[in-house]
Amino acid sequence: MLPADAHKGVNAWVINVALPALALRYVPDIEWSSHLLLSLLGPMVIWFGAWLFVRIYDWKKQLPTGSRTALIVTCGLGNTAFLGFPMVAAFYGESEIHHAVVFDQMTFLLFSTLGVITILRASSENTETLKFAFFLKKVFRFPPFLGCLIALIFSNFIDFSPANPFLDKLVATMSPMALFSIGLQLKFGAIKEEWKLISAGLFYKLLLAPVLILLLAIILKSSGNLAKIGVFEAGMSSHITASLLAGQNGLNPRYCSLMVGMGILTGFITATGWYFLLEYLF
Repeated sequence: MLPADAHKGVNAWVINVALPALALRYVPDIEWSSHLLLSLLGPMVIWFGAWLFVRIYDWKKQLPTGSRTALIVTCGLGNTAFLGFPMVAAFYGESEIHHAVVFDQMTFLLFSTLGVITILRASSENTETLKFAFFLKKVFRFPPFLGCLIALIFSNFIDFSPANPFLDKLVATMSPMALFSIGLQLKFGAIKEEWKLISAGLFYKLLLAPVLILLLAIILKSSGNLAKIGVFEAGMSSHITASLLAGQNGLNPRYCSLMVGMGILTGFITATGWYFLLEYLF
């Protein structure tokens, strides 16, 4: 039997090694092109849409800070790589994964900046770390944020590509390790207690978020597989590592692990539905 806190060691690897490696590997490859507006703007629309959705939901429910922030993070960030890439390959073919890559890179960029800051701020709300200078120090000492910052700034002067094979090996450990950690914390017996929060999260993440990106695709006049895959990626379940990090920081860890588990199971069904709907629409 593993000790009760075995997941903490796994979390340490994901947060301190795998996530900074992911930033250094993929952030420098982001292409800022008007042709990719849907993939670039889509994750931001989902994030701010989640913030608005949770504000409206919280207006009636009056959630604790931890549950409210966990809901924002699990709704606002999707599992666009670990589940998204294989699903895109299965439904649209491997040759179309490049459309999903930009969407995923922007999702990771949001996680590494706004996601991390939101989680750390909420976890510090009742402590002295609310002092701005202390909070700022905490953010700038957080390895994934540092990795993203280094990748954004120094990729303009340094070519990181020679390190890509090594970074790929570190990145490959992230999803299985994160899933293993979440599995260690998963308690299906708590579904009843968290069901209202889980159902709200699943409603936004698997149904409402894709609708928002569908509307964005119509506004931007996107078409073909670019539009289909943008909407399809928006319907992926919650971001595994963001959920893990929220739980690690005491933001309703029971809900976070259940949201990932339930999202993966139901996400296969809703993704199939979205595929057939998008084939009809586009």
